[in-house]
Amino acid sequence: MSEFNTTLRDHPSVRPDMAVDAGLRGFMLGVYNKMGVGLMVSAGLAWATASVTPVRDALFVVSDGRLTGYTPLGMILAFAPLVVLLGSAFLVRSASPRMVSLLYWSVVALIGASLGAVALRYTGQSLASTFLITAAAFGALSIYGYTTRRALSGIGTFLIMGVIGLLIAGVVNIFLQSSLLMLAMSGIGVLIFAGLTAHDTQRLKLTYHQLGGDQAAMGAATSFGALSLYLDFINLFQFLLVFLGQRR
Repeated sequence: MSEFNTTLRDHPSVRPDMAVDAGLRGFMLGVYNKMGVGLMVSAGLAWATASVTPVRDALFVVSDGRLTGYTPLGMILAFAPLVVLLGSAFLVRSASPRMVSLLYWSVVALIGASLGAVALRYTGQSLASTFLITAAAFGALSIYGYTTRRALSGIGTFLIMGVIGLLIAGVVNIFLQSSLLMLAMSGIGVLIFAGLTAHDTQRLKLTYHQLGGDQAAMGAATSFGALSLYLDFINLFQFLLVFLGQRR
């Protein structure tokens, strides 16, 4: 879904050669903490929608413990985060910290609930191992984005275009059902969201200095930053699952 967090990337380019201070560390720690809690909430909701029988049966069509389709309510849930993110594009510039926080937790809850389908499609062991690999890769890429003096803003537009291409290809593949196209999309998706992880981390570092100590704006930026990195992580995880996940 992170093709729709491009609205969070509209800050002017600034050279990333600023000094790291306690305020910046506190800001970034707040972003990472909120993102981490969001991932835990999503994992809990995914477990619930995959394991609690009445909830599972209301959302998914399951045969012998494996996902075979979606109910109408499940289809609505699958597309709900996309609708929320599209709608939020009109609120970005005037949103209060409370509104942005509500947006973040709404997206986390919706995506988490819809990830029950992933839990029904892949074994628990492969989900756990892929999550750990994603976390390690995400951490390394985020550290690179935080510490590099190379400006990454130039690749942002290219990556966003790639995400739009992935979205179009995904819609096409709904009708084609091509495993080869899915494999190609997943490989490209891993590269794109790896790049976005580093890019978005650097962008957040620059955003902190652009806000100049505005606490209200800082509160909103923390939630927007957590949402951006959360979406990068979730997409990276799901694309890696295509290569590393073991189906039930």
